[in-house]
Amino acid sequence: MDNRTGVFVRYQATDPNSRGSYPGIFALANGLARAGLLGAEDWAAWRVANDRADALYADPSTTDPRIYDRDANPGAQAWFKVSAGHVLAELPFYEDLLARHGVGVERVHSSNPGRILYEDDVQVIVVPFAG
Repeated sequence: MDNRTGVFVRYQATDPNSRGSYPGIFALANGLARAGLLGAEDWAAWRVANDRADALYADPSTTDPRIYDRDANPGAQAWFKVSAGHVLAELPFYEDLLARHGVGVERVHSSNPGRILYEDDVQVIVVPFAG
């Protein structure tokens, strides 16, 4: 996969989790919050950023509650369209938050990240191709 070009971009963990997958940037930040690892200031900023992100684009799981189901769609991942500049402009906050908490994040580009399960004007949810 070419990490410099593509129609889609994904911000994900640099290291796999216990299931061998690479969680996306929002899952990583939400995980810190759920685990109680954010101080009061970071938690408040994270909450504001998440509320802003929720207002910018649709949550695919509201359309299909099983979209991220591990049995129905193993390995399902969200990828942003590179044309979604208004959404991508919000991600440096998350990159900074995660970096300050020692969580590595990488940006990956692809023109064909997998079998598309869902698509809207800013994102696709895919099951990655095997291999």
